[in-house]
Amino acid sequence: MEEAKALRWIPYAGLAISLTLALIVGPRTPVHYAVVVGGSAAVALWLPRGMAMLEDPDPPVLRATVYYVVLLALMGTLILTSPLFGFFGFTGYLHAMVLPGRTKLAGIAGTAAAMATTQMGGIAYIHGAGVYLYLVLFAVNLMIAGALTVRGAAEQEHRRELAEANERLREMLEENAGLHAQLVAQAREAGVLDERQRLAGEIHDTIAQGLTGIVRQLEVAERFEDDTDKRRHHLGLARELARESLAEARRSVQALRPGPLTVAQLPEALAELTASWSRTAGIPARVEISGDAVALPPEAEVVLFRAAQEALANAGKYSGAGRVGVTLSYTTDVVVLDVVDDGRGFEPGGEPSENGTGYGLTAMRSRLKQVGGTLTIESEPGDGTAISAAVPVVPVGAGVPVAPPEPTAPTEAAVLPELPGAVPTAR
Repeated sequence: MEEAKALRWIPYAGLAISLTLALIVGPRTPVHYAVVVGGSAAVALWLPRGMAMLEDPDPPVLRATVYYVVLLALMGTLILTSPLFGFFGFTGYLHAMVLPGRTKLAGIAGTAAAMATTQMGGIAYIHGAGVYLYLVLFAVNLMIAGALTVRGAAEQEHRRELAEANERLREMLEENAGLHAQLVAQAREAGVLDERQRLAGEIHDTIAQGLTGIVRQLEVAERFEDDTDKRRHHLGLARELARESLAEARRSVQALRPGPLTVAQLPEALAELTASWSRTAGIPARVEISGDAVALPPEAEVVLFRAAQEALANAGKYSGAGRVGVTLSYTTDVVVLDVVDDGRGFEPGGEPSENGTGYGLTAMRSRLKQVGGTLTIESEPGDGTAISAAVPVVPVGAGVPVAPPEPTAPTEAAVLPELPGAVPTAR
């Protein structure tokens, strides 16, 4: 910035010094005064054009050439009138930078010729042997000024490239800021969508299934209006389901784990879930644990628990099963949950749906995918259904074996006889 200011005012300072000395030294003639004063005024009015072009990294070629030719003509006229205008003559070197490409050298040569004239004391001394001295001075001025000008041009080009690079960087930063804002907005929208999906899944797994069980128990209770004990029993089951559903709904809103998993490990939670489902659905169910259980990440345990919950709910609503088997198999690589029933089954691709939406199985697949798991469904009409959910083993503890759950009393969940082909294990 300071350098730019100096380059702007130095030509005017040189012009003022030259004009002052020319007026003092003379000759004191009207023509001399008119030429030096008028020429100086013309130069002072012409210089701002060059100042503007010096700040332009790519000035128009024709305009720059015309400017410099006029400047060189005015400067030559003043020097021919008085060699003392050599103090201003070096301005030609500075303003040669506005010229394009190699034409800078032509401008420098013209200025060097004018400066050599001032160093000779005027054009009157350039004759005879003085011509050789003039040529030597011209060559010296040309070499020195040429070298300095070339170096200045290189620095100017470097500054121009830096300015362009800074401008590109600024544009990139602005673009990146815009992209960052877009990514933040998209991430926010994705977060909102994920939360909606989570709440939809939690509502389906808790409130919807709980209400379904409550309605079923109330419908059964209506059929026993004359049997007070059975009616009271089913009303009690409906009341218990309502309390459990309310608790699960509160936990879901708070994004907590399913109730059974907050107080027990996955095998015990599955045993409790299966016993509760068997008691309310009236279908015998059996739970088996295969392999040494290890603690899994909470999200993986939640996914397997919800898969079991959905599979049992489907078995109770659609299959017409007489018995159900739940197997949790631990291997070194994966943990597999199998839910098998001996119900009516269905054609592959015609999976049971709730109100025709099939949301439960879709949500199950989505949850498993989020933790790197898979869902496999095998079924044939009249030959039951097998649902298998597998998640990779990523232990969060030391892998301490977890004891299988204690056998459930017959009043909680009837013991399931061996199913044909046995309960599937890891595939």
